[in-house]
Parts: sequence; structure tokens; C-alpha cells
Amino acid sequence: MKSAILTIVLLLPLAACGSKPTVDEKNASVEQVANRVAEVSKSEGTIRPGQWQSTMTIEEMDMPGMPPEARDQMKKMFAQARTTEHCVTPEEARQPNPKMFAGNEQCRYDHFTMGNGKIDAEMHCNQAGSAQTMTMAGTYGPDAYAMHMTSKTEGGPAGEAMSMKMRVEAKRVGECTAKQS
Repeated sequence: MKSAILTIVLLLPLAACGSKPTVDEKNASVEQVANRVAEVSKSEGTIRPGQWQSTMTIEEMDMPGMPPEARDQMKKMFAQARTTEHCVTPEEARQPNPKMFAGNEQCRYDHFTMGNGKIDAEMHCNQAGSAQTMTMAGTYGPDAYAMHMTSKTEGGPAGEAMSMKMRVEAKRVGECTAKQS
């Protein structure tokens, strides 16, 4: 699940391209979607290079059957929004690294639609006896994006179900420092 969320979070900032070509994939692998996003990004440019700040907030997490102590510990761990910063160089903005999208081969997008500042996707993953469904919907632009995501997993290690809702918001906050770029 973590790798699928990371794939989505990394995908978004590389996809900001105004109202030009769109990505509209159905029943596609993570690699196919990544290649199409990279293709559109090369032809239209991507996000603006610079220092980007991303904030991830877990809005809801449900894990029936988890011992109360573990549940309380997880709630404390995710109670605070997590903010990170990273530098996007001009080279990265012009040509995203397709390896960034190398996710789990067990995952497929039912649909992945991105264009005109909006994104909508649903992905299913099956591995090690568990089935995960992830959805995302949001907006993006050259200087910011906002995304709501859900994840539902059934049949995990102990046969338990788990669900999570999260929000990711990012914005360009300035130029990279000389040592970052």
C-alpha cells in the first residue's frame, strides 16, 4: 500500500500541463500510465522547477481487529500532517524519470484520466492474498496540486480489512538553493 501511495504522490507533480494533451488510460499498468504521463510532460513541459513543499494528512484510518494499543499508537503517529520539501531541477521538470513510476507489477489502473487541471483514477492491486483498491481525485497546475485519496485493503496478513482516506497538497515555495540544484 505504501508503494502505491508513494507512486501516486510522485506522479502528481510531474503531470501539471494546463489544457493541452491529456492522459486517458483504461485497464492500464502502472508502467503504461507512467509512460503516457512522461510523454505528455515532454511535449508540454511539466511543473515549474523550484522548491516544492508537500503536506500529507491522514484524514481517516480504520483497521478492525487491530489491538487497541497498536491502534492508539498508529493514530498518534498519523495525527499530525507530514510536510516535506524537495527541489525539482529544470532537468527533472523537462524530463521526468519514468523509474519513479515503477510500482508494483500486481497493480492496474481501472482508469487514469488527467487533463485540464483535473485528475481522476482508480487502481487495483492483488498480492500476497490481499486485494487493494485505491482512488484519487483532485486538481493540479504548474505551481500547486491538491489530491484526495482512498485506499481499501482486504485479506491482509491476518485476513483483516483496512481503509484509509488521505489528502495531499503541494505548492511551489520558491527557488532551489545552489547546493540542491
